[in-house]
Amino acid sequence: MDNGEVASPEKRSLKQAIWRGLKCACPNCGRGHMFTKFLKVADTCDNCGEELHHHRADDAPPYFTMFIVGHIVIPLMLVVEKVWAPPLTVHFALWTVVTLALTFALMPAVKGAIVGLQWALRMHGFEYAARIEGE
Repeated sequence: MDNGEVASPEKRSLKQAIWRGLKCACPNCGRGHMFTKFLKVADTCDNCGEELHHHRADDAPPYFTMFIVGHIVIPLMLVVEKVWAPPLTVHFALWTVVTLALTFALMPAVKGAIVGLQWALRMHGFEYAARIEGE
């Protein structure tokens, strides 16, 4: 699905940029790393040099992560309660761990997808960088 080709300045594939972002890779080349730390987006791609510092992901990644985790955990919680009816302490221990694990596992991928989306749509400064490339 992802052949590692660098996008042309004129056309950016939305699907490919989001997919590369989900893999925490550069939305432009798909090979460089998007993050320098857990959630710190690199200023530039270490492979192709694409500037990534323009992103404005802000509160979107935590919001979408909570949305996804909630839609996974709540049904599971209801099934476990209906089938086994464990004590509340077991529920608390189990679902706290599951919720935190899912949140920490999904947050970088969701943030990467948001940055990839912004890059593909030329939002928040990515359009300016594309204009300079095309000149």
